Amino acid sequence: MTASTVSLSLLLRRLGVLALVFGIWFTPVPAGLTSPAWRLFAVFAGAIASVLLGAFPLLTSSMLAVGAVVLTGTVEMSKAFAGFANPSVLLVVVAFLVAQAVVKSGLGRRISLLIVSAFGRSPLGLAYSVVLTDALIAPGFPSNTARAGVLFPVVLSLTQGAGSRPEDPEGRRLGSYLMFVGMASLAISSALWLTATSANPIGAQIAAQFGVVISFGRWVTAASVPTLAAILLLPIVVRRLFPPGVSETPDAPRAARAALASMGSMTRDELITAAAFAVMVTGWILAGSLNLNVTAVAFAGLGVLLATSVLTVDDMAKQGDTLATFLWLAVLFALSGQLNEVGFMGYVGERLASGLEGLPWQFVYVALLVLYVLLHYLFVSQSSQVLALFAVFLAVGIKGGVPAPLLCFALLFASSYFSTITPQGGSQNVIFAASGYLTQRELYRMGLLTTAFFLTVFLLLGTPWLLFVTR
Repeated sequence: MTASTVSLSLLLRRLGVLALVFGIWFTPVPAGLTSPAWRLFAVFAGAIASVLLGAFPLLTSSMLAVGAVVLTGTVEMSKAFAGFANPSVLLVVVAFLVAQAVVKSGLGRRISLLIVSAFGRSPLGLAYSVVLTDALIAPGFPSNTARAGVLFPVVLSLTQGAGSRPEDPEGRRLGSYLMFVGMASLAISSALWLTATSANPIGAQIAAQFGVVISFGRWVTAASVPTLAAILLLPIVVRRLFPPGVSETPDAPRAARAALASMGSMTRDELITAAAFAVMVTGWILAGSLNLNVTAVAFAGLGVLLATSVLTVDDMAKQGDTLATFLWLAVLFALSGQLNEVGFMGYVGERLASGLEGLPWQFVYVALLVLYVLLHYLFVSQSSQVLALFAVFLAVGIKGGVPAPLLCFALLFASSYFSTITPQGGSQNVIFAASGYLTQRELYRMGLLTTAFFLTVFLLLGTPWLLFVTR
């Protein structure tokens, strides 16, 4: 393909995005919505479409979007830029910086060598070590982002230890595979435990208003069969959709043991990093009971690493992707929140759900679940969608004859696994998306396919199981 052909294709995609934005913008505002809500949707839809079509990178789309909504008076400046002070957004950035300290100090390499020595005979073995570790630690972390801060340094060290680099077109494939498995693992493990993400207890409180009482034990029982099946199949499915480039590494465990022996005892920087990391993880686990702010815990850990020169300002300055990630995540977080605040999300949920009245409850159940998952394209927070749409969809489903416990658990489990559908679908994703191993188009493509896989498992396996355990 010639350069002129590529330029023409890019121009057409950009014109297509502009046509979409202006088409929605100048369409008469639907009854029940305000003009600012409709115009904000036009800009937000254009930003997401531009990434899906490859018209603009996500950072560029986000900057254009926030500039448009502020300059046109669609959103107040203070609300449009509120995401820059959001604790979840800040936690993503700090966790990413702390991960660099784990790598720089050598601790990450030591951990990766230990894992490779035990599971490193194949990329699949490494992937299983990631997902099983995540599933085991998930109940102690009420924050997906905090758990990502634990998992990401390990995955990063595994990829770099295997010689996979993001700038190498072929060599990055193993890293891409492990990074996406780690990201998707966080989504599905959150569905296994009531305490694995803040959206779960929020949903449980709303469910109680509909007569569905959810305890820790009842949640685990309901989630166990479909969630464990999805966890066990995830590395295989992703390997099929996104091959790591190598199938076997039989000599890796022996080489890893030799490399561990040559490293000797832990250095000063490794010991400091390990201690700081352990305190941070403990703080994240006990955040709820001790009334600690998880973002403040992360900042304190970063401060210790800077004060002891394990991490320096120069090290941070080299992480150019971190600033770009902070900018686009903060903007999309704020705009998505505004879509919810002005009533657009509730409006869409009610209109879509009301069209299902009078249909067989089995059809209503499947349609509501699929729509609920697809609507996450408009959200950058799991909790915000639960607050905006969960009660609406639950009320419509129950009115349509769907058993309340069945629909309740199905929607709550979806509130975890749908976070993979876009790179901004959950703040925890961004840590992996910023690694450089995955392009935005790969993230959207793999996100859709993996979410479809999760949805299929929970429909085909989860539905009969839920009907059995909740009857």
